[in-house]
Amino acid sequence: MVQIRKVGVIGAGQMGSGIAHVCALGGYDVLLHDVSPDRIEAGVELIKKNLSRQVVRGIIGQEAMDAALSHVKPAPELQAVGATDLAIEAATEDEQVKKTIFKALQPHLGPDTLLASNTSSISITRLASATDRPERFIGLHFMNPAPLMKLVEIIRGIATDAETYDTAVKFAQSLGKTTANAEDFPAFIVNRILVPMINEAIYTLYEGVGTVDAIDTAMKLGANHPMGPLELGDFIGLDTVLSIMNVLYDGLSDSKYRPCPLLVKYVEAGWLGRKTGRGFYDYRGDVPVPTR
Repeated sequence: MVQIRKVGVIGAGQMGSGIAHVCALGGYDVLLHDVSPDRIEAGVELIKKNLSRQVVRGIIGQEAMDAALSHVKPAPELQAVGATDLAIEAATEDEQVKKTIFKALQPHLGPDTLLASNTSSISITRLASATDRPERFIGLHFMNPAPLMKLVEIIRGIATDAETYDTAVKFAQSLGKTTANAEDFPAFIVNRILVPMINEAIYTLYEGVGTVDAIDTAMKLGANHPMGPLELGDFIGLDTVLSIMNVLYDGLSDSKYRPCPLLVKYVEAGWLGRKTGRGFYDYRGDVPVPTR
C-alpha cells in the first residue's frame, strides 16, 4: 500500500483550499496549485482565515494552526504536483476541464502517484479513462465546507483496484472524516438526494407556491433543516447545482431530474449565489435580501 506523505491539490477555490486545509491539519505536506499565482495566494489566505476561526472557537490550538500553515506550499507550476503521493483535483464541476487537467498532469506523475477527483457528480470511470492509471484513480468527494463537514464519499471507477480504495479510505479517515462508499452512478449518494431537493424548491418558487422566504422558513422549521434549500443553493453555487442536475438528467434520462428553467435563468444572468453577490438572495448589503 502506498504511504501518503505529500498531497497535491489542484484548484485553490473554496473546495480546494478546504481540502488543503484539512490535509495540512492532518500532518500532510500540501502543494496547492491553480491557474494563476493570485488564485493560489487567495486560497492560502482563505486557509489562514479559516484556521484562525477554528482557533477562536477553540476547535484547534495556535500551535496546530502554525503547524498546518507550515505544511502548505504554493505550486504555481502544475508539474510540481506530479511529485506528490496523492494528487486531488478540485477544479470546477466540468468534465472536460477535469480531463484536461489530468492529461496535462500525466507526464509529470511518479509511477506510484494516486489520482483522485473531488467531483460531486461526474463519472469516476470516465475521468479515469483520460489518465494512464485508471486502476490508481478514485473519487474523494469532500463535502463543503471541507474543514467542518465530517463526510467523504469514496467512489470507485470500474478499473479502480482494491489497494487504491483501501489507501483512499485510510487517508480520509486519517483526516478525522467518516467515509461512505458510493457506486459510480451520476451524483453518487449525497447530491443524488440533495440537489434534486434544491431543484424542487426552485420549481416551488417558479410555480408561485411560496416566496423565497416562505420556502426556506418552511424547510428550516418544518423539516428541521439548518439552512433552507434556496439559501443552500446559493451557498453551493447555482452553477454547480445546474451542472449536477444536468449530469443527473443526461445520465439517468429521467424527467424528474430536469433542471428548473428559473435555475437556468439565474445562472445565465450570472447570479450564482454567495460567490457573485446575488442568487436567490442579494448578499451585497449587511443582511441577505430575497431577490424574488
